[in-house]
Formats: sequence, C-alpha cells, structure tokens
Amino acid sequence: MNHLLTSALLLLALLLPATATAYDFEVDSIYYNKTDTTVTVTYGDKNVWNDNDNYTGEVIIPSTVTYNDTTYEVIAIGDLAFSHCVGLTHITLPNTITGIGEEAFLDCSGLMNITIPSSVTTIGRGAFAGCIGLTVVTIPASVTSIGDIAFGDCGGLTTLSVKNGNKKYDSRDDCNAIIETATNKLIVGCQNTVITDTITAIGDRAFYYCTGLTSAIIPDSVKSIGEAAFFGCSGLTSVTIGKSVNSIGKIAFSDCGSLSSITVAAENEKYDSRDDCNAIIETASNTLIVGGQNTIIPNSVDTIGDAAFYSCSGLMSITIPSPVKYIGKSAFEGCGGLTSATIANSVKHIGKAAFLDCYELTDVSIPNSIKTINAKLFAGCISLENVIIPNSVKTIGSDAFAGCSSLMSATIPSSVDSIGSYAFAYCDGLKEVFSHIANLSNVDSGDCIFVVWTEGGNFDYSGRTLHVPQGTAGAYQANENWHPYFGQIVDDLIRDALTGDVNGDGSVNIADINAVIDMILRGVFDDAGDVNGDDAVNITDINALINLILS
Repeated sequence: MNHLLTSALLLLALLLPATATAYDFEVDSIYYNKTDTTVTVTYGDKNVWNDNDNYTGEVIIPSTVTYNDTTYEVIAIGDLAFSHCVGLTHITLPNTITGIGEEAFLDCSGLMNITIPSSVTTIGRGAFAGCIGLTVVTIPASVTSIGDIAFGDCGGLTTLSVKNGNKKYDSRDDCNAIIETATNKLIVGCQNTVITDTITAIGDRAFYYCTGLTSAIIPDSVKSIGEAAFFGCSGLTSVTIGKSVNSIGKIAFSDCGSLSSITVAAENEKYDSRDDCNAIIETASNTLIVGGQNTIIPNSVDTIGDAAFYSCSGLMSITIPSPVKYIGKSAFEGCGGLTSATIANSVKHIGKAAFLDCYELTDVSIPNSIKTINAKLFAGCISLENVIIPNSVKTIGSDAFAGCSSLMSATIPSSVDSIGSYAFAYCDGLKEVFSHIANLSNVDSGDCIFVVWTEGGNFDYSGRTLHVPQGTAGAYQANENWHPYFGQIVDDLIRDALTGDVNGDGSVNIADINAVIDMILRGVFDDAGDVNGDDAVNITDINALINLILS
C-alpha cells in the first residue's frame, strides 16, 4: 500500500488491537459475526494490518450458513474482512450480500477479479484499495453509495463500468469511469478513462495512485479538480487543463514523478502556464501550485505553493528566482532525484518540511534573508554534506536536519536564539560543528539536538569536535544539550560582533537599550553604541535596537 493511503487509514489501525478475534464463529474456514438471523463475513485471529493468510486462493462465500443448528443469511462483507489477504486470488459473493464494508479487500494484491452481486447497495471507503491485480470492475444497478478511495491504488484497472439502470451512477459514453449522475462528477477513474465533455467536476482522489494513467486531458466542461485527484499517477507524463477549471484541490497532481508537460488553456481566467513554464500558476496571486520535472519557475512568480512539487521524483535541479518570497510547506518534499536547489535572496520564508526526504540533494544555499529554519526542513536529506546557516537565522526548528547522515560539518551563527529538539539528530557522519553562539543562556535549546542512536549500543561521539567562541568552552561543557555529543569542545572561534550587543553579553535585549541611554546621558561615543552606523550615538540608535529586538 502506498504510504499516503496507509497514513490515511492509520487512525483506524490504532483503534484496533494488534491481533483481534473479530468473529463469533467459523464454518468451513470462513469467519462470521452474527445477529439474530443474519451474519457478516469478517476476519480471523490474524493481524489484519500485516500480510494475512486467513483467506487464500479461491474463496466462495455461501448465501446461508448453519451453526449450532441455526441457519443464518449472509448479508454483508464486513469492514477489514479480507484486509491484506495477499494470497486471495478469486472470490465468489452470493446475491444475498447488500454491503461491502470499509477496507474489506484492502491490499488484496493477488485478487484478479471481482463480481459484485446485483444485491449490493453500498461499497465502503477503501473497499478495494490497493487491489493492484484487478483489471475489470462492473458496478451493478443496485449500488447507491461508493465510499472514498473505494478503488484507490488499483493501478491495473483498465475497465470501469456501471450497469444500465443505476439511478446514482453511470459510465456515459463508454468513458471507463464512474460518474455521479446528478452532479456530473467523475468519482473513480482508471488508466483508460476518457474525461468526456459532459463531466463538470473531477472528485477528490478520483485517480488516486492510478499508476497506469499516462495522460490527462481536462475538457472545457470541467470546472473543478478535487483534492489529490491525480495523486500518485506515476506513469502520468502530460496534463492539459481546460479553460473552465476554476478550482484545483490540494495535492491534486502530487507524487506524479514522471509529469513533464503541463499546459493550461490560454483562455483560462484562474490559472495559467505563462512562459511555457510547464507548471500551473494561480494567476491573480502569482502562486505556482503545481510543478513537474521540466518546470522552469518564471520571474513573475511570488510564491511556491504548499506541496507544489511533492514527490516529483523526476526533478533534478531547481532554480527559485527573484522575486519569489515564499516557499510553502512540503513544496519539494520527497523529490528523490533533486540534486541541487538555488534559492534567491528574495525568499524570506521556507515552509516546514519543504525539502524533506530529498535524498540526492547535495547542494543547497540558504538565503541570508531567512530568519527561521522550519521543522524538518532538510530532514532525511541523506546526501547533504555541509551546511552553513546564514547570520539572519534566529530559529532552527525541531528535526530541521535530522537524518542527514552524510552531513560532515555544520555552522551555527551567533544570531541563533532557539534550536529545536533533534535538530541535528541521527547525523552519524557529523564530524565538526562550528557554533558562534557566545551566550548559551540566551538560547532556548530542545532535547537531543545532536543525538545518534545505533542498533545494539550507544553511538561513539569521540570523533566529533565542537568549535565555540573563545572563553565559552566551559559553558558548553556544562550544558547537557551539547557536551555529551562531542568528543572535544575547543574554544578557537573569534567572537562575532553581534549588531546591537552594546554591553557585550552575547545577546540583544533591553539591557543594550539601557547601555545606549547611559552613553547618551554621559556624552560618550562608543562604536558598540552606534547601532545604525551613522557615526553618532543618539535616540536613532535606540530605535534601531528596538527594531532588532522586535524583529
């Protein structure tokens, strides 16, 4: 099961015990829960969230079952009943079945075909999700409810149809899709789907992990594309957005690693693909919301949206030009092929996890306009070898560089006043850290900043050296967030001149304002008190200090 679908269902997993006895009785190796006169097929004692051998090969579900001299009618396939039964290849369901429960056949990767009886009215959420062996699905006329991602991650599906007479759904014009008739919304698609010009919306997760889909032409009739509508179509190479689309949901085209051609109709009033950029840009806000492996970010873009390039594995390098000011959270997360990122100094904010798990990223320059390195910003970038954090940075978030196993050195400027927990954790290749922080008492430090845990024992920190400002080695030695993680701590760095640190205590605060006031009252000129650099010490320096403190 692909990781996002698994995550989406994780809550249910947490609500279940690791192993469970879900059944009331067993007959002929099939498990049942009973009411007074009916039964629902369920699972046995196995852990339903691992490969499950409760049911294998061909399984035939009877219409009735007798237990303790009582005969029960089989009316439903229960939630999780066949979940993770990877050995299940064929199943026959009786015409007494009215419902197929949530995740009933979740991740039954060996299941090759399914005939849904004409008695079925409901198909639950994720009912056949992850059934990658399915190629043909026919929805009977009786079905009135199909849950979210009911056929998600069924990459092998080539044929989808709804039988004539169904009052809720249809497959008009042999489109190989399931359409909600009343709303003209396409809710389930497959690799051979044709989005016809009678369709006005593409629903949330309609093509979720439809890996066989190679191109998508969105006709002019379509006005909205739902959240994660094409998430994970790994074979998708081209997308054409029609002129009427005025709403594109979050992560609609994320994790489409082969996407190379993105075009928006010139007449579209909401979105554009200016300068043949191979991207979707929200015109009014100049926000790039969808990118692909061949995207060139135009100079007119102000913002890279959240998850704009999420898991775009084909992206090799990216240049983020001026005047881009904002890079959203998870913007480049999971771009496994990305080796370099050039970021303009116009960028003032980079969101959480923006480069998380960019495994091949070796070269990145953090702009000197950045004040906060957000949580998990470069976590999991296992090829990143060196990082210099600019003097503008005040905060390093939790897990910011966690898991950067190739990181050999890191430079932390004197401007930093907060370092989150596990910021450099699991960086087992780290040999040298250069910390220019002169006063640790002014730094809010989290737990286990530099910790490494290894299987079978403690990590050997003897090969690590921490370089600190002259005269501060004792303070670092006494700090439990620093000294346990280094073999040597040496105070061989010249103290940085911190702008605004008038009294020389290694920080900028109200005490420095008092120091300037004292200079003004005494008529004394001191370079340290000339905060704004105008060769005078006066009230303008106090204003400059206030701005520094508040910034």
